[in-house]
Amino acid sequence: MNINIETIPHDQHRYETVGDYWIDEHDVIQMRVSDMKNSDYEFLVILHELIEMQLAKSAGISFKIIDNFDKDYEQLRPKNDTSEPGDAPNSPYKKQHLIATGIEKIVCAELGVDWQTYDKTVTSL
Repeated sequence: MNINIETIPHDQHRYETVGDYWIDEHDVIQMRVSDMKNSDYEFLVILHELIEMQLAKSAGISFKIIDNFDKDYEQLRPKNDTSEPGDAPNSPYKKQHLIATGIEKIVCAELGVDWQTYDKTVTSL
């Protein structure tokens, strides 16, 4: 497995998101996370994305299906709605997203990061 993970300015994502993953033309998993000037926060997003990605892959959910759902969700998002596409009732990867969030919360607590503060930072981008 070959994974390239990079922290990037938030406005350089492929679409409105804080964490993103895809497989490039060389079969390298590409992962991008928004620069939050906090390595614990960035690590938590990366951890979430890694878990979600592998669980989705294992369940046979293609990255293209996830990308299309996320992009459509963002286009239809009401103003001031900070919900995540993976939390939507019709999300094709809802189970995988919720498991990744649960693990993210456990690691967040172990790092001594306040979940509410972290979540507010992530949703404010």
